[in-house]
Amino acid sequence: MNTLLAAQPSSTTPQGRIRPRFLSCARNLAPLLMTLAFTAVAHAQGTIDFSGANTLMGTFKTFAIFAGAIIAFGSLIFAGIRMMGGRFNEAVPGLFGALFGAAVLGWGAGWISSLTGQSIP
Repeated sequence: MNTLLAAQPSSTTPQGRIRPRFLSCARNLAPLLMTLAFTAVAHAQGTIDFSGANTLMGTFKTFAIFAGAIIAFGSLIFAGIRMMGGRFNEAVPGLFGALFGAAVLGWGAGWISSLTGQSIP
């Protein structure tokens, strides 16, 4: 009976403690390794090329113009149909939608242009 117990490794032998020590070291070093990785990325920041940013923002400006026009036009159609049917109280949300579309059309495109220094034609 004693020979069976002696054949099993106990937790006090060096073989039984290597894995917990390794895991403990890995847990302690993980934040340091992540910090070093982010630092390397932050130092590479100066090499990023932003020459296409004006083109991208021009695309966003075009999208804001089209989206504002679609919202305003669709809301006006919605409100007009409701008004022709005599339901003026149901047409009010459509009129507010038209105002929102006009705001997206005007202020959205203007704000995007101000970020890139472009002039609105």
